[in-house]
Amino acid sequence: MTQTEARIPVVVVLGPTASGKTSLAVQLAREFGGEIISQDSRQVFRGMDIGTAKPSAEERRLASHHGLDLVSPGETWTLAEQQRLTYETVRRLHRAGRLPLLVGGTGQYLRAVLEGWTVPEVPPDAAFRDELAKEATRDGVPALYARLREIDSPAADKIMPNDLRRVIRALEVWHATGVRISDQQRAAPPPYSTLLLGLTMDRSVLYNRIDRRVQRMLESGLLGEIERLLEAGYSWELPALQTIGYGEFQSYWDGKAGIEECLERVRYDTHRFARHQYIWFRRFDAVEWLDASESETTERARRRIEQWLSNVNNLSHGV
Repeated sequence: MTQTEARIPVVVVLGPTASGKTSLAVQLAREFGGEIISQDSRQVFRGMDIGTAKPSAEERRLASHHGLDLVSPGETWTLAEQQRLTYETVRRLHRAGRLPLLVGGTGQYLRAVLEGWTVPEVPPDAAFRDELAKEATRDGVPALYARLREIDSPAADKIMPNDLRRVIRALEVWHATGVRISDQQRAAPPPYSTLLLGLTMDRSVLYNRIDRRVQRMLESGLLGEIERLLEAGYSWELPALQTIGYGEFQSYWDGKAGIEECLERVRYDTHRFARHQYIWFRRFDAVEWLDASESETTERARRRIEQWLSNVNNLSHGV
């Protein structure tokens, strides 16, 4: 059997936040006997459900999900750990005759997996991370990002400017090894046959969907979720609590802003985040884009996977 014939079929569903990735992926998993491997850097945190828009209990019942609720908000989850979990889960699902679906909006996770980056195995340095987190709180994330760009501009090009956790990680690798993280990330792509389906829509439609989601988060108990995290001892200084949907409410807890002002900041930050996601996705080759605002999107995705799987199966059988 040739290397091409031995490739593992993997479907990727990517797209900006609020574009409907989870709903589509659940339907496709049920249709094709698949399971979902999350590629979302915030949904790894336990207790952060509403603000990260995790799949609902019903969606998890309808389709098996992997890569959720892996660590507490006070712990770290590295790119190397995400890559390793994804590779192991893909192999296990393939052996069980299940179709792996990589689903998420974290472009770095997806690229590290699909391109086979060699990720530095540098253990977390809690003191160093705490120091940088305090700097970010005092001076802003852009100041840290500017420092990273001076040290390692190729790494900065791969990280969103407001992604505090990954900015800190890249600086941490440099601090620990004296070698830029970009110089340590070599590529050896895994033996996958991949179909990349991207969800997109008119920017104004997407922003309206984001705004409605933010309102639903508030109505679903986002403030209570944040309060439980704080009561559990998690600090605003933690990178997890500085992410979109959480960090914007620190001023409310400090008595410096009202709810509506914080919500407006969440909406603004999420719009900006969606724009950065599109920048990431343009770096992927061969994404087949589907307009998620069209009613036939799911059917189009289903037909495309059916056709693609037929071609993959023909190759594996030497047809």
